[in-house]
Amino acid sequence: MDRMVYLAMTGAKQALQAQQVTSHNLANADTTGFRADFNTMLSRQVTGPTLPTRVYSDEVGGGSDMKQGSMVSTGNQLDVAVQGDGWLTVQAPDGTEAYTRRGDLRISSGGLLENGAGQLVMGNDGPVAVPPSSKIEIGKDGTISVVPLGQKDNAMVVVDRLRLVKPSTDNLRKGQDGLFRTVDGSTPPPDASVHVVSGTLESSNVNSVDALVQMIDHQRRYETYVKLMQTAKQNDETGQRLLRSSGG
Repeated sequence: MDRMVYLAMTGAKQALQAQQVTSHNLANADTTGFRADFNTMLSRQVTGPTLPTRVYSDEVGGGSDMKQGSMVSTGNQLDVAVQGDGWLTVQAPDGTEAYTRRGDLRISSGGLLENGAGQLVMGNDGPVAVPPSSKIEIGKDGTISVVPLGQKDNAMVVVDRLRLVKPSTDNLRKGQDGLFRTVDGSTPPPDASVHVVSGTLESSNVNSVDALVQMIDHQRRYETYVKLMQTAKQNDETGQRLLRSSGG
């Protein structure tokens, strides 16, 4: 019985964890620039002093789906979407450098450029500070230009440039805060080949229909494992009754 119960127990546990990953993806189907997470389950042998007669189910990190989401035109002068490969650089809550595709930018009350999640957007010299202005433009190369208050429309002044980077996707991992960081801890330099489209946002790459199908599949798998545990219990009870009968 213990072998069947152990396998069913670990399988049910991992099915619930896979359900959590899929639910998280579905909850972010409308989050700008979101990258869906993968989940993968493997069968592993239980190691110990005896022969490997048991296996358990183990969920391994499947990484993130790097496929680009759809481009949605907004007309907002502060919205930007990264074309092709490349990332916007932001300041993580712990002060370190991190990367995102979320380009719904805004100017905070302190005059600093941040995205919709409240993360400071980094320029070539640190967080981007935007002075009071009547107009702001973000060029294809990430150059941020403004018309200072009281100046004519043709008096554009360059204030900074978005720090656009292009690290290898194999060297990127998503953290619990949804931001990507390099696995080896390196800091990629600005890449002039990365371009942005102003007045446009990149939508989440989560396919809602696929996510719903996955949720149903995870639920059915969990129910199967629970039934397997119930069957193991019934088999054990039947075996005990037979032993008692033969002993009487």
